[in-house]
Amino acid sequence: MLPVPTVPLLCPVCRSPLGAGGGRPRTLVCPAGHSFDAARQGYFNFLVGKGTVFEADAADMVAARFHFLSAGHYRPLAEAVTDISAPALAGAFTGSGATVLDAGTGTGHYLRTLLDRFPAAAVGLDISKFALRRAARMNPEAVNLVGDVWQPLPVADGAVDVVTVVFAPRNAAEFARVLRPGGRLVVVTPRPGHLAEVSGQTGMLGIEPAKEERLAASLEGHFSPLTARDLDLDLSLGPADVANLALMGPAGHHLDRAALASLAAGLPPLTAVSARFRISVFEPLRHAAA
Repeated sequence: MLPVPTVPLLCPVCRSPLGAGGGRPRTLVCPAGHSFDAARQGYFNFLVGKGTVFEADAADMVAARFHFLSAGHYRPLAEAVTDISAPALAGAFTGSGATVLDAGTGTGHYLRTLLDRFPAAAVGLDISKFALRRAARMNPEAVNLVGDVWQPLPVADGAVDVVTVVFAPRNAAEFARVLRPGGRLVVVTPRPGHLAEVSGQTGMLGIEPAKEERLAASLEGHFSPLTARDLDLDLSLGPADVANLALMGPAGHHLDRAALASLAAGLPPLTAVSARFRISVFEPLRHAAA
């Protein structure tokens, strides 16, 4: 059984409120009659109109991410995102309950860790239907939506306490719109040296210069920085883990699968890899949220 949406959703066609479809519990309907049926895996597809220019993760990329994250390698990162989100979520529970939007939810692992500690109302949004199939199983209590973060988000104004963005695109104006006063935007980005031991040989993309400055500039006019935390993980990865790590990221759209498998076969039983993250917290500017 799908959860009854407790987050006020908007129709992606006409922006009217969406609700459960009367006697059809697997359907969302707006007053104008636009309806959206859940896929059998439990997610809703909100991609409408002319489509998107953003390239969705393929099935094998999603599978690689699922296996890597399920092995627990980035579990400390998921815990840290939950820790840094906690003040905004704990404060919300004194009122009507907390609400989370996980933008770029992927396989849902990071949201799962957060929901295990805070049983909040939640929306998981991703552009990949292959990712949402995994996320809907991982987080059945959340509303899982296939959607484009660069389009108007299908969430009402001021409905969310925390927006989490882990290695995903950031639509500053829309994030500011959906956040309540006092809400927080939590963004995870890689730092210099991230996966340096394997990134070159596996064809992963390097860290862009001045990434932190570019993050701040992308949010300017909508958010101001509050705090940041650096997290370093020293990993010991087997050959399959290294291959999954390479395939699950943006370089996976272009990697030669056969060459990657051949490279992994020649790796030692364990490879030392350094993961370097920055978790940044921002608050919406008052005029942006107004």
